[in-house]
This record gives sequence, C-alpha cells and structure tokens, in this order.
Amino acid sequence: MKVGLVGTGAFAQNFIPLFKLHPLVEEVVLCDLDSDKLEKNMKKHDISKGSPSLDALLETDVDSVAIFTQNWMHGPQAEKALYAGKNVYSAVPAGITFEEVEKLVKAVKKSRKTYMIGETSYYYPEVIYCRQQFNAGKFGRIVYGEGEYYHDMDHGLYDVKKWRGGKDWKLIAGNPPMYYPTHSTSCIISVTGAHMTHVSCQGFVDNHEDGLFVKGVNKWDNEFSNESALFRMSDGSSARINEFRRIGHPGTVRMSLYGTKCSFEHNKHGAIWVTKNGKDFTIVDNLLTCAPNPLKSELAEDKELMDKVKSEDGTHLGAAPIQDVKSLPKEYQGERNGHRGSHHFLIHDFITCVERGLMPANNIWQASRYMIPGLIAHESAIQGGILLPVPDFGPSPGKAVCR
Repeated sequence: MKVGLVGTGAFAQNFIPLFKLHPLVEEVVLCDLDSDKLEKNMKKHDISKGSPSLDALLETDVDSVAIFTQNWMHGPQAEKALYAGKNVYSAVPAGITFEEVEKLVKAVKKSRKTYMIGETSYYYPEVIYCRQQFNAGKFGRIVYGEGEYYHDMDHGLYDVKKWRGGKDWKLIAGNPPMYYPTHSTSCIISVTGAHMTHVSCQGFVDNHEDGLFVKGVNKWDNEFSNESALFRMSDGSSARINEFRRIGHPGTVRMSLYGTKCSFEHNKHGAIWVTKNGKDFTIVDNLLTCAPNPLKSELAEDKELMDKVKSEDGTHLGAAPIQDVKSLPKEYQGERNGHRGSHHFLIHDFITCVERGLMPANNIWQASRYMIPGLIAHESAIQGGILLPVPDFGPSPGKAVCR
C-alpha cells in the first residue's frame, strides 16, 4: 500500500510516523504547496518522495490519500481524490456545508473506494466503554445523552486560527461552534447507532473585546461563541450537544448517557457507572484514564500516578486499559499517541480496512451523521431556536468494522 499525505502542518506531524511505521504501508509520499515546508518534512521524516500539489499526487501510483489540510478544503479534496480512484482518510470535518457532504456520499458510492473520517472521539475510552455496555444491553433503552466539546479561545485557538487564516485570520476565527460538532455528536451516535432527526438550538451572543464573533467580521456573520442544541434521536431518545468556545473551563470532550436500566456519567472529577439503586455505582476511572503504559495493571491502585495523569492534559498521553492496544502493530509500541489514545487506532483501522476491503466504522454515512446535525443546529440558533428537521443519507450499506 502506498499513501500520499496531503498537508504537512502541525497536526500532520502526529500521523506521518504512524503511516510510515505501519507494516502494510510500502511507501509514504508527502504533498504540500509550500516547497520549503515539503522539503523540510521529507528530510525530517526520512521520506524520499514528495509532490507539489494534490493534482500532481493524484497522477502518481499511490493507493490512498490522507488529507490534513485546512478544514474548509477537506470536502472538495476528498471528492477529487475519490474520483481519481484513491482511498481517502480525512481529518475532521468531512465538509463544511451540506452540499459538500452530499457530494462526498455520491463520490464514495460511485468510486466504490474506502473513505474514513478521522474522528477521534469514536476511540475515546469512555465511548468504547459505553459502546460495550450498550451492546451488552446494560443501559436498557436510551433515554437521554449528552456530548460536549469545551475549548475556550484562550487555550490555543488564537494561534490555530492565525496559522490557518494567515493575514485575514479574523475572517475564519469566528466560525459557528456547531460547524465543528463531530467530537461531541459522534460520542452518542457511535454508541447507540441512532441518528439525529430534529433539532432546536440556542446561541450565546458574544461580547468579548477581541471582536471575532461579530456580524460583518467573520465570513458567516456569526455572533455566537457558544451553542447548545437539543436533538430528537431516531430511537426515541433526546440528546443535548454543547459546543463552547468562550467558557471558564480547562477544556474537555466528554459524554454522559442515561438508560432505563443504568447510566454513565462523566465530568472533570471522573466517570461512574450507576444503577437505579443509588448505593450501587462503580467508579471506572481505572479503565478510562490514559497513561503512558495502558497495560500497567497497578494503575488503579497507584493513587499518585492516577492523580498525575488525571491532572494533565490527556491529549498526548498514551492509551487507556480499555483500549485494545494489543491489536495494534508492534511497530507502534512506544510511539507518540494523541487525542486520548485514538491516533494509533485511526491509522491502523484505515489501513486495515483498505487492505481487506472492509467498511470502516467512521465511514462517509457516519461522517455525515456526525456533521450535518451541527449545520442544521446553527440554522436553528439563527432563527431563535426553531425546531428543524435534520436531513439524513441513511445507514452505511453493509456491515462496518466496529471497535
């Protein structure tokens, strides 16, 4: 398998080594419009082949393309690669408009190539835990779910916006929070299999001195720095999704899920599994806490270590005991991971699905169900919270690989 990696910026640095190390990958080709950046990264990662553009890359014999460009480029670039006969791995989101996502669905159907969205939350320890409990029937019927992504602008987002937008960065800095909902929505959708059918959303009008979330400043005329949406789900349950960019919180992606039999609750303090009996609950932090060595059995008993890893930013720690690291290539052992143990699984699952002709769990139909509800939610917020239907392209055709 030969992989062309498009975009060699900061985020791509987490994945170039993983593609290169995977035993099923014969060759990695780097691609970037910036010739200096391309040459620097080829040397840094000891890669001999480079391409000056996506168009040039698609003329080569690479089997697959991995897209790590700016988020507004993902949809059109993935569509072009699919029609060129390449399998596609794309960083989130799949597209930034309904039309872009719709075109991707059509491109996957026509090309019959593998498409996978790089949604990290699918692999998060608490999501895996809830999926296992749900599949075992322990929740009963789902009544209500919560998913939230809290990322205050002060926590690195100013730098990210400036990198992405250049001198006109303020045009893209005030994007609607619900235009980046996939970390939250996927937590619930990938557990229950239900999708969102209707939404009512409220927006928080920003008044910060930076003046980013202001009509006439950003290209969406967006004034909301925080958005909260209540969704009706296809299984009869409800789900609340929060996307906050102005919040007095250290930041998190997390979920809670409530069923007729049992429930799962997660906050900054930790995670618990609870039953109807108020005295009967289980603290599951030992299963869900990411650490450099996820197989370390004494993690649960080592209070000092537990306190240390819980107090740190979990973005670039290793993995959690509940994550099946034994299924990963031995070449990944000791390699830098990211986003709570998800990076290794993302790349391994994409490569495995391409090699074996399997449907990835994070396929285009799931990717659309992660993304489109947020687009409609923002429209609801603009209209004062009116209830709107959420379009759906249906389930994926055929059984998808599931972790």
